[in-house]
Amino acid sequence: AEWNKVLLGVLTGAVALTIGILLGHFAIDKGSSVPDWVRDASRDVDESIIEKFLAELDTNQLRENLRELTKVPHMATTPGDEATVDFMLKRWQDPNTGLDSAWRENYKVYLSFPNKTSPNKVSVGKTGYLVTWFQNVYKPDQEDPEVVQPYAAYSPAGNVKGKLVYANQGKMSDYELLNRTLDLTGTIAITRYGGEGRSKKYTSFIALNAINAAKFGIVGVLVYTEPYDMNDGLVSESETYPHSWYLPPSGVERGSYNIDFGDLLTPYLAAKDDTYRIPKEDITGIPPIPAQPIGFEDAERLICNVHLDIYNTERLEYSANVMGIIRGSVEPDRYVIYGNHRDSWVHGAIDPSSGTAVMLEITRVLGKMVKEGKWRPRRSIIFGSWGAEEFGLIGSAEYTEEYFSKLSERTVAYINVDISVFANATLRASASPAAQSVIFTASKQVKAPGTTTTVYENWKQYSNRTSPNYGIIPNVGFLTGAGSDYAAFMHYLGITSMDISYFYDRSKTRARIYPAYHTAYDTFDYASTYIDPGFTSHQAVARTAGNVLVRLADSLLLPFNCSDYAESLDQYLGQAVTAFEEKLAAKGISMEPLKKAVQLFRDTAAKLDRLIRDSDLAKETPLKVRQMNDQLMLLDRAFLDPLAFPEQYGFRHVIWASRSSSVPTFPGLADAVEKAESTGLKEDWDQAHKHISIVTQAIAGAAHTLDDVI
Repeated sequence: AEWNKVLLGVLTGAVALTIGILLGHFAIDKGSSVPDWVRDASRDVDESIIEKFLAELDTNQLRENLRELTKVPHMATTPGDEATVDFMLKRWQDPNTGLDSAWRENYKVYLSFPNKTSPNKVSVGKTGYLVTWFQNVYKPDQEDPEVVQPYAAYSPAGNVKGKLVYANQGKMSDYELLNRTLDLTGTIAITRYGGEGRSKKYTSFIALNAINAAKFGIVGVLVYTEPYDMNDGLVSESETYPHSWYLPPSGVERGSYNIDFGDLLTPYLAAKDDTYRIPKEDITGIPPIPAQPIGFEDAERLICNVHLDIYNTERLEYSANVMGIIRGSVEPDRYVIYGNHRDSWVHGAIDPSSGTAVMLEITRVLGKMVKEGKWRPRRSIIFGSWGAEEFGLIGSAEYTEEYFSKLSERTVAYINVDISVFANATLRASASPAAQSVIFTASKQVKAPGTTTTVYENWKQYSNRTSPNYGIIPNVGFLTGAGSDYAAFMHYLGITSMDISYFYDRSKTRARIYPAYHTAYDTFDYASTYIDPGFTSHQAVARTAGNVLVRLADSLLLPFNCSDYAESLDQYLGQAVTAFEEKLAAKGISMEPLKKAVQLFRDTAAKLDRLIRDSDLAKETPLKVRQMNDQLMLLDRAFLDPLAFPEQYGFRHVIWASRSSSVPTFPGLADAVEKAESTGLKEDWDQAHKHISIVTQAIAGAAHTLDDVI
């Protein structure tokens, strides 16, 4: 009893002392005698700092960054890649312009390579036409002995022979159509890139095509780049590189033919030396039959019986992420992550080195400001140069490592600038709807290259949509599917993410991506001659993405907008109602709960927006601002459901997960209804009902996180 009295007295005194400190703190006239930490706690982003930052981003520095990054081929784990690791570390550890600290994080990953002494080959008959893997050489870069022969990473080795069958894009429907009139057993399918899906990672769809092909008895798959899809139909050497940006006839698009992302032997675990690895035979999502990419010149000549010899080998290799940090002054335990992958198939001037060049210039300017004592962000900024992304280790490569999943509850956002420049036309951004407003703010402060207008206005001219709240605005795409480095951050960890680049004018070309993509012609010469001669597009991306970064790291209140998220949910709901409501009603399944959940989210988001708008945040307690920031920061996390997609590796976000359905709406619901329609089975309609419940409860749960308190 005495101890209880003593303890009660101590607690009462501590509470009184704390109240006194807080009352005294907030009663102080915030003049010169106020401690620095009090001013820091209430300071907002400094617009003059942003102006100085934007002015310092230099096209000459960007050019030299790209020149250095593309001197030699730097495929993951090769000597060229290791040299790039050293270059990144040297820059980030520079005493005058470096970061607070930088380090490398090593992994031991399962990769696939061609055999240098036994090249893969495709031949016709015993003495007939032989496909060569050595592309025509137009510039010295292409003569580098480290230029890897074109191959399909993770294709199994094998020697197969069969009649060649054209299978369009190799979709399941293509094989089914062929199988009605032709016995596909023992044949080799030739398919074309293009139209495989909605994300950058086209090769994952080719992996699926090879997997599907095996179900029909097909023994091998060839993949070529269709000139109509990539070159606007141009096929002659006089019309293609080095005379234009188009792919030469001998050019071959390399790729990693795997569906899942992350190291294949250590699913959901970091691929460290001592990590448990599953048996190789248990790997899923890779082709069970040999596959090989070829150029359209060879595709045109191949006929009759084809012999396919693949000598790919798989092995464990060390790959590194290069990490760097600028520590925050007020909230060092809150992180903004900015990154892009470093490895390429060959020289990789555009993919990914344009993004790396931009990141290095941003870190040079910010690092210099920090080293000179002119600025330090409110929150910490982590920079990441990811290894082995081209092999499917998307994002951090190991998204369960302590730097990522352990920090995910403290991470404000992830900014991805992967392929930063396609060609000089306009900004392109895909993002969580919450981040739309900060991207707009940043793009209004940057001049579009070669124009007198802003990036925002130029973007709106090229790509726009009509918003119920704002009228005509630039179109910000959704981060659906595993398109690039953001995949693990958005889809697995639920971190609000965005992907920013400068894009070519789609009204002037049908090219599904820049023509030299994943080929030996993606060099510094190609980038500096045809993509961005003055490096002004690189600069525009650096200014826009860097502006976003500074605002996320330095704003008193996170510049996210919940009502923009509500608008996107409304859009998805409208699509779902139009496409599915009658069909579901016929099976006794109601969409009313989903409609109510979206309405609840809309109302709660509007309430939080009003609270933010009406608050004088500089006069609020730090805890009040921290509370609001946590609500904004954790919004995307509220949509995670680890049980929603048991057959989709790495996807937990119920709004933006990958989908196979063509209906742009809630992915689980769309795919479930499509399957139920095709089978007519009650259990499949039950799954559709289940996915309505999953997304309904996720949206309602997210709405409750935006409310004050329970």
